[in-house]
Amino acid sequence: MTQPPVTQPPVTQPPMTQPPASQTGATQTPASQTGVSQPAAPRPAVARTRAELRDVRADLAAPVVLVPTMGALHSGHRALLRAARAAAGPAGSVIVSIFVNPLQFRPGEDLDRYPRTFDDDLSMCADEGVRAVFAPGAAEMYPGGRPEVTVDPGPMGRVFEGQFRPGFFDGVLTVVLKLFHLTRPDVAAFGEKDAQQLALVRRLVSDTNLDVAIEPVPTVRDADGLATSSRNRYLSAADRALALTMPRALHAGQWAAAGGARAVLAAAQQVLGGAPALAVDYVAVVDPDTFAPVPPGQAGPALIVAAVTAGTTRLIDNVPVLVSAGPKGEECDAPDR
Repeated sequence: MTQPPVTQPPVTQPPMTQPPASQTGATQTPASQTGVSQPAAPRPAVARTRAELRDVRADLAAPVVLVPTMGALHSGHRALLRAARAAAGPAGSVIVSIFVNPLQFRPGEDLDRYPRTFDDDLSMCADEGVRAVFAPGAAEMYPGGRPEVTVDPGPMGRVFEGQFRPGFFDGVLTVVLKLFHLTRPDVAAFGEKDAQQLALVRRLVSDTNLDVAIEPVPTVRDADGLATSSRNRYLSAADRALALTMPRALHAGQWAAAGGARAVLAAAQQVLGGAPALAVDYVAVVDPDTFAPVPPGQAGPALIVAAVTAGTTRLIDNVPVLVSAGPKGEECDAPDR
């Protein structure tokens, strides 16, 4: 089966790499050429408890922009930090939360082995001008143990990731709501790679009248096309080569946009089907706001979403697509399960 070329299709995610200094007008002279050592970036204030956070938060100049993370920061997180810094403006402040949230892990998932790289995370935060880091333990976030009252994500939270990881979005939205209350941000930055999470956070803000603006940040990809993820470090070379089938499938779907949603889905499925060693949880063409499958004949912005397992590592990805109405009478296939 011939796979489609991996050239960039007409509709792609914006590149997230920073332009070289020659393109921005900035110049940088290495310290080795000037003989002057560059001062280390100031370390952000670290709060481990809610009491410490209250003190740190009181010193942050508005607007305050929150970047919620589980740590193990990589280039995708760096893009989030830079977007947050831009949203804060010259006078505002960026605060990062680093918390591996046990509520969003099921028994048997990788909670215990989830990478924890706090010193490196703190260095990246310093480099990107972060003013404060909130890094609580589980007992600080959930002092009474597992909370009895959690956030129900509704129907959108029980499909796709919610179906394959039951309770996942309950845990995500519960911790996001707690972080919003504790850090009191004006803006919060979330990556578009976790598209279903982003849609649910927006719904949480809307449905509960939270006074927080959500700043979406485009997906960052490595040079080979794989979306950056803290879990990528689990991939062997062979597993990574297999995982690259997913972005190829998504881009093949983008190329088929003129044929409508059914053609988009069929193109992506064909590429995934050419890699039988890749376990596919789902691939679908959905509305980016509701995650409902795109109905027959509907034209407009959509997402191609997918989740696969390469070796023992489960990965998710998505790309935007501008779907045409397609042939008359087109019907969009149900999501592939």
